[in-house]
Amino acid sequence: MKPHLSPPYLDWAGLAAWGRARPLADYQRNYYAMYSSVFDAITREPELMVVPLDDHLVHRGDGLFETCKCLDGGIYNFEAHLDRLFGGARELALKIPWTREELAEVSAAVLRAGEHRDALLRLLVSRGPGGHGASPYESVGPQLYVLAKAAGAPFMETHPGGARVGISRYPVKPGVFARVKSVNYLPNALMKKEAIDGGCDFMVGVDEDGHLAELPTESLMVVTDDDLLAAPGPEHVLPGTTLLRVMELARAELAAGGALARLLRGVERRDLSPDDARSARELLVVGTTPNVAACTVFDGRPVGTGRPGPVQAVLDALLEADMHNPARRLEVF
Repeated sequence: MKPHLSPPYLDWAGLAAWGRARPLADYQRNYYAMYSSVFDAITREPELMVVPLDDHLVHRGDGLFETCKCLDGGIYNFEAHLDRLFGGARELALKIPWTREELAEVSAAVLRAGEHRDALLRLLVSRGPGGHGASPYESVGPQLYVLAKAAGAPFMETHPGGARVGISRYPVKPGVFARVKSVNYLPNALMKKEAIDGGCDFMVGVDEDGHLAELPTESLMVVTDDDLLAAPGPEHVLPGTTLLRVMELARAELAAGGALARLLRGVERRDLSPDDARSARELLVVGTTPNVAACTVFDGRPVGTGRPGPVQAVLDALLEADMHNPARRLEVF
């Protein structure tokens, strides 16, 4: 939409009239409900799901976020997401004034207001509004935004043949910036654009030492030709909540002599190179949204047999079962 050469003035009354007259855009129908601490209220009106322009979240990327899956009325792995949120806040010296219990209550209230038992829940904690400079001390204090939105189907449901993954040309975020889930996701966004433009589903980053890192919003795992399930070392990747849980599930399944015991001899984290991915028996894409997906083409070449493999099938089933484990869920509805 082009701006008016002389834009009209908009006040609260005008905004209300504009909102009543304006039909929802298609993408807005995916937004169920949002809480904002600025208003200390929940809205179901997409036009009101906004963040102040002077919030340092917006103009400096100074804030954190988490995305959780609500499945059949319960939030999966919520405590792990809160662990990462509070850990990131300590790294950024961003004091979160809400307790874990308060964050759980607000999250549940937003999901109930959204009236969908299956949803993605996004929590954002910002440095807060109060100026447009770089100094975090301009802010009046942290703010909380919680959004419930539509959740898409797991990747393998819509792509049963598996994913195509390429190698990104964008540099990996260094040190703490890689390990903290801040809203400063410009490299991640460019990686996703790069994947779409290049006919891939995902791109994976490579650090300055030539080691595989992570995908735009997902983790990578390799089933090596010597029967190990390996994930990149933690130095240049986010501590993915789904990745860490899948590793726990895999180790437990191996210890119990389950289905993985016939396929793997161990689970580990180590430096992985693009050549390790090229020679892998299986490559896995792991995350809150895709669950455990198979990568069947890497850097333009088939992975293994070129079809989803047995390790992916077992791990995806283990994760799906774990999502219904009462011990791993915060029941909302």
